[in-house]
Amino acid sequence: MARPRSFDEERALDAAMHAFWANGYEATSTQDLCDATGLGRSSIYNTFTSKHDLFRRALTRYMDSMNANQLAILEDVERSATERVRALFDRVIDGELEQRRDGHSIGCLTVNTTVELAGRDPEAARMLERDLDTRLTALRTAIRTGQQSGDITSRRDADTLARYVNAMIGGMRVSAQGGADRVTLEAIAETALDALAVDR
Repeated sequence: MARPRSFDEERALDAAMHAFWANGYEATSTQDLCDATGLGRSSIYNTFTSKHDLFRRALTRYMDSMNANQLAILEDVERSATERVRALFDRVIDGELEQRRDGHSIGCLTVNTTVELAGRDPEAARMLERDLDTRLTALRTAIRTGQQSGDITSRRDADTLARYVNAMIGGMRVSAQGGADRVTLEAIAETALDALAVDR
């Protein structure tokens, strides 16, 4: 008995997401997608319309998954704000090291897409902007809570600090792609946490 199409689509989408994640949009050929998904060209185009449509859906899948994990950490009211940010850094570091191959991480599909496509693909740019807004909102809320409780003592506004933490995460991901090890990434995270505690 044939598997339901929805199951096949989900499996194919997950495989395509990993292909784009490892190679980027432009460098991932239709044949690469066929190899990754186990589908023929006609099946891919009948199901996903185009390479760009498949990429859009794969990127959405990635963003949804990553944000679910990160928001669960940032919205955990059982932890202080500093503990939430530290846990977020830990999750990022663990994720980068889990995706390592040949001593280098494959990075973050969102960061990779920002570098590759944000300046020339309006649809991708809109997706990335919405994704960034989601993450910054959660970071701002956690940081503002920390400032109100005295857990975060920096006098810089929550929006600036949220953007700083987000930029540090992006930098850590790029550093991991360049081969940075756990000790290096943890040192970056600790420095970023120190900045939240600076009273100025």
